[in-house]
Amino acid sequence: MASLEQKRTTRAILVGIILITVAAAVIVVSLNTGTIRLSPSSIWRTLLGGGSFDEQLILFEYRMPRIIITLLAGIGLGISGAVLQGVSRNSLADPGILGIHAGAALGLIMFVSFFRNMEGPTALLIPMFTFAGGAVISILIFMLAYDRFKGMIPIRLILVGIAVEAGVSALTLFLSLRLDEDTYSFAARWLAGSVWGREWVNVWALLPWIVLLVPIVYLRSRSLDLFALGDETAAGVGSHVTRNRVIMLALAVALSCASVSMAGGIGFIGLIAPHIARRLAGPQHRHFLPIAALIGLVILVTADTVGRSIFQPNAIPAGVVVAAIGGPYFLYLLLSTKPNSRRNS
Repeated sequence: MASLEQKRTTRAILVGIILITVAAAVIVVSLNTGTIRLSPSSIWRTLLGGGSFDEQLILFEYRMPRIIITLLAGIGLGISGAVLQGVSRNSLADPGILGIHAGAALGLIMFVSFFRNMEGPTALLIPMFTFAGGAVISILIFMLAYDRFKGMIPIRLILVGIAVEAGVSALTLFLSLRLDEDTYSFAARWLAGSVWGREWVNVWALLPWIVLLVPIVYLRSRSLDLFALGDETAAGVGSHVTRNRVIMLALAVALSCASVSMAGGIGFIGLIAPHIARRLAGPQHRHFLPIAALIGLVILVTADTVGRSIFQPNAIPAGVVVAAIGGPYFLYLLLSTKPNSRRNS
């Protein structure tokens, strides 16, 4: 048993080192991507305090904030997806599919309706509004999907999430049509998954949510392992099932809503990253949660880089690039888990 645990730990560490190397390479490529190209040597020189005024302006004022936003948001989305799959015991759970991102979008529309200003210190309030919207919708979804005799029914959770997401998206669209032209243009880009956080204030708005909540999730990862055993078994070994489920759900909603508040309505990362991480690092959450975070980081930074580089000077939203991969992957998972879903229903 100890030997197996040691092997899993060693495997997770090796996978983590490989993913960190890949992430570093992707970030370097992203720093060099844009209408004005910077060579790796000029990037390194500028990072060390050298470089020309133009190189420093491009790197530190335009590219670095955006890359850090995608880096943090990818981590948040990867972790939140893993938590939601663990809490619901549903391998198809994802913040976008379950409608949580639709709630975040509603919160964002409420924000721009009141403030109509997304720059400067006001941007620090955006994650709070998106979290409030996502929290209300997630509570509604989990209440409708919960059965007092059977507990959380996985297939009902997906169906309720899709239904609520459709209704909330319609309401969000209706409210967005009442905005002025510039604000509506921003809302449309956000809904398409275009990374809009390109200033340092956006980084400071997102950074505390990721830095504070990700370690809390990791420290409570044992409760996610217990959820996989079933509520009765988890309660039998001393776990406070309901309390832990509410806490982990709140953490997942906060991470996903804060992430999309600055990165745009990007879906499927919370679905893909945990699945790949689980295959690479094993079933224990303390092993694959860091891997899911790194995979989410790599996917989002790569998607944003690809979107900015293929059709220059017109950029493709990162959400579109992720959806091109995530959509087929979701259909594959849906078809492969169909028999199990029937038994659970």
